[in-house]
Amino acid sequence: MKKIFIFCTFIFTVLSITAYSCTGISIKTKDNKMIQARTIEFGEYNLNSRIVVSPRGKKFQSLTPSGKEDGYKWKSKYGFVGASVVYDKFIGEGINEAGLNAGLFYFPHYGSLAKFNLKDKENSIADMEVVGWILSNFSTVEEVKKGLKKIKIVNIAYDEKGNPLPTAHWRIADAKGNNIVLEIVNGGEVKIYENKAGVVTNAPDYEWHIKNLNNYVNLYAGDAKSYERNGQKIFSFGSGTGALGLPGDITPPSRFVRAFFYLNSSKMPENSYEGITQAFHIMNNFDIPIGIEYPLEHKDKIPKNLPSATQWTAVSNLSDREFYYTTMNNSQIRKIDLKKINFGTVKYKSVPMDKDDRQNIEEIKF
Repeated sequence: MKKIFIFCTFIFTVLSITAYSCTGISIKTKDNKMIQARTIEFGEYNLNSRIVVSPRGKKFQSLTPSGKEDGYKWKSKYGFVGASVVYDKFIGEGINEAGLNAGLFYFPHYGSLAKFNLKDKENSIADMEVVGWILSNFSTVEEVKKGLKKIKIVNIAYDEKGNPLPTAHWRIADAKGNNIVLEIVNGGEVKIYENKAGVVTNAPDYEWHIKNLNNYVNLYAGDAKSYERNGQKIFSFGSGTGALGLPGDITPPSRFVRAFFYLNSSKMPENSYEGITQAFHIMNNFDIPIGIEYPLEHKDKIPKNLPSATQWTAVSNLSDREFYYTTMNNSQIRKIDLKKINFGTVKYKSVPMDKDDRQNIEEIKF
């Protein structure tokens, strides 16, 4: 366990100094299916993400800064499926058998957790274990809100000067359509926002992103109107001129604006199939090609075994209890139907997201 903790601390240190991006959207279909989608980006190392299947009744105990599993204890009420980050206990995104979805999104410079207190050890949960705790314990957003009052979310990794490494904020949504963003700031102040925009990225805080949308009030779907001045006709070169000024860079504020625009300018899906496929199409706009976050003097540092900084994309159908994903190695959409898993008898599993590291390519012969 100590070796794993040291390895995780190393990875968290890397995460704190390189680009670690996430973009999430929420979709509601015409037939009231609730869908959550997100990407996860990291262009420095392979996060070694795996698919985790966790049964009902599994016992958990959180890590603490000691490097031991001696924090908060709980026994899972619900089974869940999720994608891990670095270590199986650290679920980055997932859905449980009740249709509750949760995911963590990197939140540097703004997230500020309560300092770990040995006296509160039995009520302390590591920030990287929050998603697993949520998915294994609750069925609705309201239950999560109540549960948060009983625990303390703490950092488990610190830099050489004893400062906590950057933490996350969390998106939590249920099959009823409730959708919140959880942020912890100012040394433990818990803030919960109704995610009316249906979008999450990274820093700054959610409230700031909502205010920033006002800077793009001029954007709209379709084309700008042609007009004539002094005999000179001014017209669109091509379609989409209503979106002139839409930011295209990969910073969190720009991704938030772009995701909001795509989400609200695309047609409302008729059903879950359309919602799921549309979610992947929208998320494809946030794929980050490997290397673009590296300055010229560091191009030799670009890892050779990462085909993309977007290591995986996940879509959760909360209404039908389904988990879909693609990876940097294979853009084939894969599906896990939670309804077909008996969480009362299934054994805990952790399996690779891909069978191999090559894209599935179908050859068409004539």
